[in-house]
Amino acid sequence: AQPAPTSARDPHSGLRWIAGRDLPREGQTVLRQISQGGPFRYSKDGSTFGNRERLLPRQNSGYYREYTVPTPGENDRGARRLVCGGQPRTSTADCYYTADHYDSFRRVQP
Repeated sequence: AQPAPTSARDPHSGLRWIAGRDLPREGQTVLRQISQGGPFRYSKDGSTFGNRERLLPRQNSGYYREYTVPTPGENDRGARRLVCGGQPRTSTADCYYTADHYDSFRRVQP
């Protein structure tokens, strides 16, 4: 497979882009909920994401927050998440999507 062109990557994070409209329908809903300040389905939504995997750009502790993207057919939170950073908490300008519980991320186009 050919590598993606440089323009297909976010210059800040080096990660591939994903358009908000290309997120799963549940992800689009959660992104909208973030911008509206909730409500969120899970109590962990909005909690601090530590970036221990160091796949996202390095930021001060507490910068990133994680949100569950529900997976149809799953009885628990599943593996899909949106991780957003910055202030205010309703900002979606610095968000990342993972479908595999933090093994990989894509930068969500604002």
